[in-house]
Amino acid sequence: MIKPLKLSVAITAILTISACSLMPDYQRPEPNIAIANQSVESSTDVAELGWKDFYLDPKLDQLISIALANNQDLRVSSLTVEQLREQFRIQKAAKLPTVNAEGSVTRQRTPESLTGTGRSGITDTYSVGLGVSAWELDFFGRIDSLSESALQQFLASKSSRDSMQLTLIAQVADAWFSWLASDAQHQLSSETREARAESYQLIEKRFKSGLASELDVRQAETALHEARVLEAQYQQQANQNFTNLQLLVGQSLDKDEWKKDWYQIKTLRDIPANLTSDVLLKRPDVMQAEYNIKSANADIGAARAAFFPRISLTTSLGFGGTSFGQLGEASSRQWSIAPQFTLPLLDWGVNQANLNVAELQKDINIAQYQQVIQEAFKEVRDEMEARYTLDAQLQAQNDLTASTKRSLELAQYRFNAGIDSYLDVLDAQRSSINSELNQIDTRLLRLRNQLTLYKALGGGLYEETPSPSPQQK
Repeated sequence: MIKPLKLSVAITAILTISACSLMPDYQRPEPNIAIANQSVESSTDVAELGWKDFYLDPKLDQLISIALANNQDLRVSSLTVEQLREQFRIQKAAKLPTVNAEGSVTRQRTPESLTGTGRSGITDTYSVGLGVSAWELDFFGRIDSLSESALQQFLASKSSRDSMQLTLIAQVADAWFSWLASDAQHQLSSETREARAESYQLIEKRFKSGLASELDVRQAETALHEARVLEAQYQQQANQNFTNLQLLVGQSLDKDEWKKDWYQIKTLRDIPANLTSDVLLKRPDVMQAEYNIKSANADIGAARAAFFPRISLTTSLGFGGTSFGQLGEASSRQWSIAPQFTLPLLDWGVNQANLNVAELQKDINIAQYQQVIQEAFKEVRDEMEARYTLDAQLQAQNDLTASTKRSLELAQYRFNAGIDSYLDVLDAQRSSINSELNQIDTRLLRLRNQLTLYKALGGGLYEETPSPSPQQK
């Protein structure tokens, strides 16, 4: 009696092993732009360069750590990844039979008219065993395709979470630099306001002594009010930048604890300007787009399998008897096998429509993949080209600042000597303060260029740079 069950198990194993897949062969789409290999020899892959090895300031490293721990968007994304991981496990488990322990006790009264003996009777029936209910034999790869689709969706969600982390780290660094830059500009405008207040008081005294005209007094007064307006503007900008930093970090911060002299900030680690297709393909957003293509590709396999018969198997094996003591006896063994198949005959085009939807979704994902690569290429290319022009711009701005400071010294000397009017001093002051403010802005642009290029090349996924494997050494 046990032989039919062994035979069914063997047949099931053969069908499972020999199950075919109707998924199309996957081939990565070629980028629709020409990416020239412009590589600089480097032992470190930027995508694997830890953010603590790139952002060299301990205060900034600490802020990034706090943001990664507190950011709710990142937490939601991480929980979504775990949710999709479990959904993949559920879908993967569908390929295997679910075995249940089964047991029942039935007590039944049979009336006299049915017993044949002229007397009613009560019958007890006991049974125990193991059962498999409606296990689908994945002969055409439908379940396998759905499992592959769930796996790719999980991987896509993980890449989405990684991309969000890269963006958050770059935003925190940018917000900290922006706050320190605007705070430095506020301090500079405050010093300018104090200097112009002293100049106004001095010129007013000279006017009262007959050594200066009223025009000089009014010009000095106008310059003082301009400095007050500028000071208030940069104070507001600094406050807004600090609020933005607190929002990204996810908690209140003490300004004095996180403030640092703008000119004492450590420069960011320079990174090689590698631009190859491999670099772009390692970006999390590009990887996410490719996983979406693979998921749609697997959905096509599941949609194709829907045109073929769906075969399922229900089996049970155990013992039964009219008394509990009979359970376990060889004579009380019982089993059943119930294979079933379903073949779609008339579905009014539903299966074909589902297949068309899956194929169109793949085409959509391919187009989105190409678009993501285009955006990645542009982002990297723009930052690579900007890094050289910003270096030249910063050097020129430094020279201009030194020149305007010297011009201010000479104008002040000539005014004190009575050679020039105070208007020449004001012009020199405006040139000097504007040059210093622009110098801070230009350095901020250079820092933003470095951190944006680091993010664009996929940097920021690791806290510390992974140690190279023995094969890589």
